[in-house]
Amino acid sequence: MLNSLRFRLPALFLAGIALAGLFTSLIALRLFQDFTRNESQQELRQEARGLADLYAEWAVRALDEDKAAPTFAASKLEAATGDRLFEVVLAPSFLDDFDQDSGLRRLSRADVGVALSTDRIMSFEFEPPGEDRTYLAAAYPIKLGGQKGVTFSILIVAKPKAELRETWIRLLTRLAIAFLVGLVIVGVLALYLSRRITKPVLALSKAMDQVAAGRRDVDVPPVRGGGEIAHLTERFREMTTRLAEAEELERNFLMSVSHELRTPLTAIRGHVAALREGVVTDPEAAEESLEIIAAEAERLGRLVGDVLDLAKLDAHRFTVLTEEVDMGRLLERAYSTFSEEARNRGIEYTQELDGAPVIVSDGDRVLQIISNLLSNAFRWTPDGGRIDLELSSANGTVTVDIADTGPGIGSEERERIFRPFWSLDGRGTGLGLPIARELAMALGGRIELESEVGKGSRFRLVLPKRRLR
Repeated sequence: MLNSLRFRLPALFLAGIALAGLFTSLIALRLFQDFTRNESQQELRQEARGLADLYAEWAVRALDEDKAAPTFAASKLEAATGDRLFEVVLAPSFLDDFDQDSGLRRLSRADVGVALSTDRIMSFEFEPPGEDRTYLAAAYPIKLGGQKGVTFSILIVAKPKAELRETWIRLLTRLAIAFLVGLVIVGVLALYLSRRITKPVLALSKAMDQVAAGRRDVDVPPVRGGGEIAHLTERFREMTTRLAEAEELERNFLMSVSHELRTPLTAIRGHVAALREGVVTDPEAAEESLEIIAAEAERLGRLVGDVLDLAKLDAHRFTVLTEEVDMGRLLERAYSTFSEEARNRGIEYTQELDGAPVIVSDGDRVLQIISNLLSNAFRWTPDGGRIDLELSSANGTVTVDIADTGPGIGSEERERIFRPFWSLDGRGTGLGLPIARELAMALGGRIELESEVGKGSRFRLVLPKRRLR
């Protein structure tokens, strides 16, 4: 279960989301801590500046009117602002007769624990005497006579750091709840998506197991929506179809080869037995038996040669010679090979040579290609039909056309006929056309096919005059 893709995919997805969410939450919390601290310091500085300026204005007015210094309503101010107010009295000498009781809790410089400036506002942290918690504070000097006047005390506005910590904890709690809710939603989504993804993959895995067990009639359900999985499924379906066809071709090949081997072997065995047992005593009959044995042995040699040629071509271990080839003379040889069969079957057999071009290639292999194409044409052309052999050259290439009046080849079969061991009627080895095409490609050329069902086919061999190495 833990090793299955259905589990690991959502688990990996969730782990990635969880790590990203945790990392993002920590960054957000850190940024929020800095933000709330800076905001709190800014608020404290503004309150300290405002209250200090207000008190300095009242103190100047009290001096002018020879009155006592004004007093802060400390409890009300603290209730209104939510902050603590303190005062550090400096008491310059010219204010000895001035009553400076402001109503705020007084601290000494030693109580604050930091060097307070008498010229500018400053922020700091301290722990007031008699308390066990730390405050975030802002100190602002109270001056008589404006910014360039004399500082007679310092106003401190403070806020417990615990309040900031409580704000951070509330945010952290909300982030944790949001994170858990998001994780649940993402988990459900990941489970859904993983099933969508793994379902066709598991189906493919099951189908592959069946194929590995030897089954080829595997039904792979289609995948909707396209994408890589759909492409993989389609290619797997094509692969199983080709495997089934390959097995069918292999069976047909074995049946065809066994038949092709059995027929000449039976003939050879029969004539050899007759000669050995003395059944054939007439010299002419004995000579005829030997000719049949030689012909059937040659037939066996051709079959074995075809199989070996195909194996060499597939393994790219085929040796191609380079020589000058007179195509006119070569076509005369190929044409004469099938003349007797054409005459016996009443087939109109013609050849048309447009000159006698000379190419640089492997003459024996070119003759083998043309012979295979002619053999295929004679096999499918009915008695009394027509076969044309034509030679032409243009633009650095030589073209050999073999046209017949056979049944023609349907569009869906035009690629299959070049597959090894495949035959339209299931007879024969199905090696002639595949070998011809592979040889043509090895010589730097190609075989083209034009066919119309019911009218015949035209195979065209195109070869370069000089084969590229």
